[in-house]
Amino acid sequence: MSTSHAAPASPIAQKVAGRVAWAKEKARRARDQRLGVHARLAALEAEVQENRHLNRRITELTDVVGELLVPLHARDEERVAEVLAAYRRSI
Repeated sequence: MSTSHAAPASPIAQKVAGRVAWAKEKARRARDQRLGVHARLAALEAEVQENRHLNRRITELTDVVGELLVPLHARDEERVAEVLAAYRRSI
């Protein structure tokens, strides 16, 4: 069963979507090939690790957005530029 979704707008969203698709495909292959409990466990562990990574990235992005909201509201363009520059260096 395949569902059609609009393409993600940002490169980060595209990367996340690609990683999620990769994890789902890996889990599907493990199920389809009936490789046994150990292979399925390894696939699930890989998915859990990927979810941890994605949750960490979401937290980082949420922090950046939070840091931007106050300077944007105060019209502090210099602080906005600093926050964005620090974020871009971290990517």
